[in-house]
Amino acid sequence: METQTLLRLTSHSLSPFRKHTSHIKSPPRTTTKRHYVILASNISATSPKREKDAKKRVVVTGMGLVSVYGNDVDTYYQKLLAGENGIKLIDKFNASKLPTKFGGQISHFMSKGYIDDKNDLRLDDYLRYCIVAGKRALEDAAFGVHELSKINKERAGVLVGTGMGGMSGFSDASDSLMEGGYEKISPFFTPYDVHNMTSAVLAHHLGFMGPTYSISAACATSNFCFCAAANHIREGEADLMIAGGSEAALSIPFGVASLAATNALSKRNHDPHTASRPWDKDRDGFVIGEGAGVLVMESLEHAMKRGAQIHAEFLGGAVNCDAYHITNPRPDGLGVSSCIQMSLKNAGVSVEEVLNIFLDWIYLNMLNLIKVCFGLRS
Repeated sequence: METQTLLRLTSHSLSPFRKHTSHIKSPPRTTTKRHYVILASNISATSPKREKDAKKRVVVTGMGLVSVYGNDVDTYYQKLLAGENGIKLIDKFNASKLPTKFGGQISHFMSKGYIDDKNDLRLDDYLRYCIVAGKRALEDAAFGVHELSKINKERAGVLVGTGMGGMSGFSDASDSLMEGGYEKISPFFTPYDVHNMTSAVLAHHLGFMGPTYSISAACATSNFCFCAAANHIREGEADLMIAGGSEAALSIPFGVASLAATNALSKRNHDPHTASRPWDKDRDGFVIGEGAGVLVMESLEHAMKRGAQIHAEFLGGAVNCDAYHITNPRPDGLGVSSCIQMSLKNAGVSVEEVLNIFLDWIYLNMLNLIKVCFGLRS
């Protein structure tokens, strides 16, 4: 299994740079306050060397999503703060024969204004979610449809991944083959079902010609994409990257059934709103969901030149592999501990600067070892 660690700073650390762009007028912004996860504080005396070159520093200037709460980032965040639960019984298909009958299902998805009618009917949901989230992220970064021409498209790329890909497209093609032979399979099945199409379709819609491909790394997919996108900017291969992930595993029964077969999903059908409880001793599995989350990442220099509003700075990250088991982490914790150390070094962050640690549910049993990595008592 893969391991990933990310470190980023909130935008307050970038305030010294804002005075240089005050003369540049920015488009009107919404006034809803957003609060972001703080994963590192300001630089301490013992910090490793941190990148100072504005060409190599990577910042986040746009955010877009498709979720159970809709497609608006501010609405999504406010509903999270209010504790509104988005988990419900599945009604996209008949789930009565499945052991898990609920999930984070997207209902009443609207793509109007982002995808033309022909493609909206042709594309798998995971591609539709990706396009809408990507374009909304660009809008948040002040690159709406009328501002796209300001981007040097040869230096703008897309790196949006997916774990399970085109579930409904594969199912439809299988049914067509069994019922009518290969002639009945849609000619769009192969080009739209392969995992790289999340990035390729979005890049085609936007005309971006920079680094464009997809990464598939299960639950770690989006984080892998963020790391890779940042590296393209740091290496001078791109000024701007759209990065994130998209998934539509609840489009057909197979997405739920395949995970239910591994006994990984919660079966708390009587109370789906409380089924997601990773830290509870009575947890019985995770809750499957769907949607897309995308960031616009730029070099600090590029963002400053256009007077962009900066949400956060991406300091660095690291990836590796446990090389141990198909799902379980190494019992000695070598994979996760070495990844943490590499991430801290890559980001130029000292151990005492880290304020919060967020774990995938797979690593819950590694909590004490992770505390040791940061000099904390178990």
